[in-house]
Amino acid sequence: MSAMNSQKRKRPSHKGSPKLFNNPFLEKLTHTHISSPLIIFFSIAAILIYYGIFERGFEVPEMILLFLSGLFFFTLVEYLMHRYLYHIPATTERRRKLSYTMHGVHHDYPKDKSRLAMPPVLSLLIATVLFIFYRTLLGELVFGFLAGFLVGYAGYLAIHYSIHVFKVPKNCLRILWHQHAIHHYRESDRAFGVSSPLWDFVFGTMPRKSPVERQKSKMG
Repeated sequence: MSAMNSQKRKRPSHKGSPKLFNNPFLEKLTHTHISSPLIIFFSIAAILIYYGIFERGFEVPEMILLFLSGLFFFTLVEYLMHRYLYHIPATTERRRKLSYTMHGVHHDYPKDKSRLAMPPVLSLLIATVLFIFYRTLLGELVFGFLAGFLVGYAGYLAIHYSIHVFKVPKNCLRILWHQHAIHHYRESDRAFGVSSPLWDFVFGTMPRKSPVERQKSKMG
């Protein structure tokens, strides 16, 4: 998709909370309080660390290294999912519905606090799938690595929620607010990183620096 088409995908910011499913049970699952997934992910991460150290005999430095590796890897996964899955080109009706349900509704209703967090049922399911996947891939190393990955996920959810609910802080964290605002309201094809701008810098999707550059992207 060209930058021009991406620019055209900007949507108005509506208030309220739209209905996504006719089924009342499924509709209810799309709403949750931010505390639910945070408690789930932090608790599972703490259990994994405890089990890794006291039951599997990992040394604390080893666990710290695995934890930081998982945390760092999550930032890459976050970027890739936001760029290539959440903003999947709507080339078919099925893709359009999938994209809107997963992420497009958030662009239309960015102030809908009830849809800024992962539903508890889905959070548990994702944690279980990730454990099975990383246990198969990493073996015993899963306890430290997945703990870091889940804390990264929880951190992402907390940061994303804070950006949409709280005012811009007067410290170094303000860059996260500014980057995400640019993604929502000016350049939806840029600034995909939420918890960090690192991968936008690496892959060349940092916000364009000037109106001239933005105009060139529209013409290209």
